[in-house]
Amino acid sequence: MTSAIVLRPLQVGDIGWVAHRQGILYAQEYGWDGTFEALVAEIAAQFVKNFDPAWENAWIAERDGQVVGSVFLVKVSDEEAKLRLLYVEPDARGAGLGRRLTEACIAFAKAKGYVKLTLWTNDILHAARRIYQQAGFVQVSEERHHSFGHDLVGQYWALDL
Repeated sequence: MTSAIVLRPLQVGDIGWVAHRQGILYAQEYGWDGTFEALVAEIAAQFVKNFDPAWENAWIAERDGQVVGSVFLVKVSDEEAKLRLLYVEPDARGAGLGRRLTEACIAFAKAKGYVKLTLWTNDILHAARRIYQQAGFVQVSEERHHSFGHDLVGQYWALDL
């Protein structure tokens, strides 16, 4: 029997863990270099430094005391929030956790009165893009870029709340 996955608030130590795990996973799965881990660390550090609990939140997915995923919601303006750093550990994939984390962001954004929820991803992240589409996000634009040691296609998505 698989233990239940709980979503909990951010705690001390989570930022380093999220940067570490995303750095390793994206290197293993996509061959991305250390600049991706650095980007995750920067985004997460800025979240903690500028955290406004009235308008922002983070969810850490945990199973048996082990982190198996996370997502962050960051205020952009009074009307717009941004979904950041969604990830799910390989052994927790396929059970709807990515969708559950995304839905937590959407529900929080709606409850706070945001009008729009946006995000940036890359076209090769098929599972994440599928989650965003199923949640109602629409791709707004895309652009080619060279990041993390690769030529990629970045995509901007938005959800009207």
